[in-house]
Amino acid sequence: MKTIAMIPARIDSVRLPGKLMMDLGGMPIILRTYKNALNTKLFEKVYVVTDSEIIYDLIKDNGGDVFMSSIQHTCGSDRIAEFVPKIEADLIINIQGDEPFIDKESLQKLIKVFYNDNLKKIDLGSLMQSIKIDEIKDPNNVKVVVDSENFAIYFSRSIIPFNSSKDNIKYFKHIGVYAFRKQSLIDFYNSEPTPLEKSEKLEQLRYIEKGKKIKMVYTDYKGIGIDVMDDLINARKIINA
Repeated sequence: MKTIAMIPARIDSVRLPGKLMMDLGGMPIILRTYKNALNTKLFEKVYVVTDSEIIYDLIKDNGGDVFMSSIQHTCGSDRIAEFVPKIEADLIINIQGDEPFIDKESLQKLIKVFYNDNLKKIDLGSLMQSIKIDEIKDPNNVKVVVDSENFAIYFSRSIIPFNSSKDNIKYFKHIGVYAFRKQSLIDFYNSEPTPLEKSEKLEQLRYIEKGKKIKMVYTDYKGIGIDVMDDLINARKIINA
């Protein structure tokens, strides 16, 4: 199974504009994410897909593989899917440009799901981790609810599930890494954004609304996805520790 990684890199982040070019340990965030993906040695190729000439030139100047988006996209999956038909691959791992700490072990667990899926029931896989009580109210932390086989039921920026009984409920945070079968990603690209996707601004909801199955893989990954300035401050503390 030929596996590649693609990193969507949009320059105009709403919550932290220009964040992917901000410094993290002596290099821009997007370059650190790219190098981290390369260093796992899990992929036959790692590509960055961007709408920014600055990011394009940065990756090129560092000997990397990069595509420039020719059109505007509403989400990272659409951005990488623009180029997928041109690439020979069975499995595409979408690593968000603002996940510079994603670890090899988590990626291996995600890829393994597809090697074990002999009947090809899984269209898409992603990662989740336990979340602390004081984090669940933050809309930047996307929560996921799963069924008994760890297939996603719903994702939300709101608190899900609602704890009406005050029991000790486990909450799970979604980590922005996806694994797609090639055709599944092409089908996604050829579909229109759905109501829940647009409401929550969560691209993975398009899959659920289209009746696709998303297999969630638990990880103890403790890195930081950089959404706001506080995340970047904490990430710099980790780098400098």
